Amino acid sequence: MRLARVTSWAGALLLAAFTALVTGAGTAHAAEPPYVALGDSYSSGVGAGSYDSASGDCRRSTRAYPKLWADAHGPSAFAFAACSGARTTDVTATQLGALNADTGLVSISIGGNDAGFADTMTTCVLQSEANCLARVAEANAYINGTLPGRLDAVYDAIRGKAPAARVVVLGYPRLYTLGGSCVAGLSENERAAINEASENLNSVTEKRALDHGFTFGDVRDTFAGHEICSGDSWIHSVTWPVGDSYHPTAEGQSLGYYPVLDGIA
Repeated sequence: MRLARVTSWAGALLLAAFTALVTGAGTAHAAEPPYVALGDSYSSGVGAGSYDSASGDCRRSTRAYPKLWADAHGPSAFAFAACSGARTTDVTATQLGALNADTGLVSISIGGNDAGFADTMTTCVLQSEANCLARVAEANAYINGTLPGRLDAVYDAIRGKAPAARVVVLGYPRLYTLGGSCVAGLSENERAAINEASENLNSVTEKRALDHGFTFGDVRDTFAGHEICSGDSWIHSVTWPVGDSYHPTAEGQSLGYYPVLDGIA
């Protein structure tokens, strides 16, 4: 009689344990820690459409990689501070308010506007090849000489406000496939020079990020074969209105940027 009771009791425990395993009952799933997305238009999602009207000129898209990551992982808090046109000084002045000791993840792309990305592309589209190459050279001089210190200031500020956070610094894609499908527009020399400047920007950004103990998210491989002139571009060429020009499309955000952040975070 006693043996039967013990056997029945043990069986009930095993059944309860099996049920909990299958259904997940009694298992606590901790939410992802707070996530803060900083940076420029490549992080706010310019070019991807579906902009949050409340974000105004910052043009934060529901299709931007930070929003996609937050939707997929459900952090306990999500602050989307990235803003179109932002430079390093804008990040330190206006974007760091949500960072604190509890922040678990920070993502950022920054530096392109400091180097004069928009002005460089405008010069190359509207002026001569010689003027374009000269403007690219000017951008490279800034990237090599001034930008490292500007990045250091941003990265130091992030670490000071979020000492425990995993910080992922996202780079920029190459804009052009050389020898590709484009039959008009910029010359091949101009496209090559712009790509080289992008490589330089990524190299400098990666070094500064790693020196601060951050992780660099290189998007060049995920965008490979999808640059302008590839025939399957995830980056806008000249658009109307012009604000989306030379920014990732929705596919660029979801297939170019998101997998890189997701693979690191």
